[in-house]
Amino acid sequence: MIDIKHCPSCLDEGFCTYSPKAARTLFDGHKVSHQLDFDIDGLYNKPEIVEAMHRISVSGVQEKFPAVIERGIIRIASEDEQSTYILKPAPWDETLRERKQIPANENLTMQIASQVYGILTAANGLCFSPKCQMVYITKRFDVLPDRSKMLMEDFAAVIGRNEQDDGKEFKYSACYEDIAIAIRKFVSAWMVDMERFFELVVFNYIYANGDDHLKNFSLILRGEDYRLAPAYDLLNTNLHVRGDDFGLDGGLSPNIPMSDVYVQTGHPCRLDFERFGGCIGLVKPRVDRILDKYMQLPESAIKLVGRSFLNDKMKRYYFRIVNERIARFTRVSE
Repeated sequence: MIDIKHCPSCLDEGFCTYSPKAARTLFDGHKVSHQLDFDIDGLYNKPEIVEAMHRISVSGVQEKFPAVIERGIIRIASEDEQSTYILKPAPWDETLRERKQIPANENLTMQIASQVYGILTAANGLCFSPKCQMVYITKRFDVLPDRSKMLMEDFAAVIGRNEQDDGKEFKYSACYEDIAIAIRKFVSAWMVDMERFFELVVFNYIYANGDDHLKNFSLILRGEDYRLAPAYDLLNTNLHVRGDDFGLDGGLSPNIPMSDVYVQTGHPCRLDFERFGGCIGLVKPRVDRILDKYMQLPESAIKLVGRSFLNDKMKRYYFRIVNERIARFTRVSE
């Protein structure tokens, strides 16, 4: 049995299960056990579970399973019911470094985004198998209380990238300006969502999420208007694989000049993001307000890392990676 001293969702101190705050956010106020009653390893050889995974998974490194809550217990959704949660165990790909820490990494990074920077994110937490394996759980924001689904399209679909026309790596085949152009085209309140998108690009750079590709940004139909969907799939990928600064091959935009720092070091600095913000239609005071938040590692983020379910070695590595990104970001261009 794992020794829990912090809420396995919001990471608040002094809880051996989900805190009341987390229960409200993640489980609509219901009391839910953090303990699964099935073993993750047992999912390998069950055809119905593999089929369930195929119903919910998108191309990527992490397996996903549809889930529901029944009488305070988290279980895999059956074929004929609408899932309201997604479960993500540690990836089965054993070539990933410290793969069993990935659920804790994602929970931590999502909580930092939400609690420290005020980024709208999918509600999330951790649950644990009988063998103490960590499993990431996230609430589906595209499913309404009556179990009907809201229309949601990732940006690969929105801007017309697909495997048939663009190859197997199609979700990386773009730049972030392409997403911004689509936001301006399809979102009525585009200025509000453009700021949200811009901050998410900055956050992903600072927190080393090198998998922020087209399928990890989406539009969701709310009433009659499309809006940028809450952030999801945020994690420090550099803990597990050597990656690039950005998840899109085209980087920020080919239409802005690179800073001399970017040219000399191969890594962008604040000036590059300032230019990107202006390129996508944001006014300088709003760009500066966002960028100013990332000039140093906030104390609240440090506390969340310390209370996370990462092991001590990975906590140190997490700090080292983020501090290195901040040092790059704060370099002054000539």
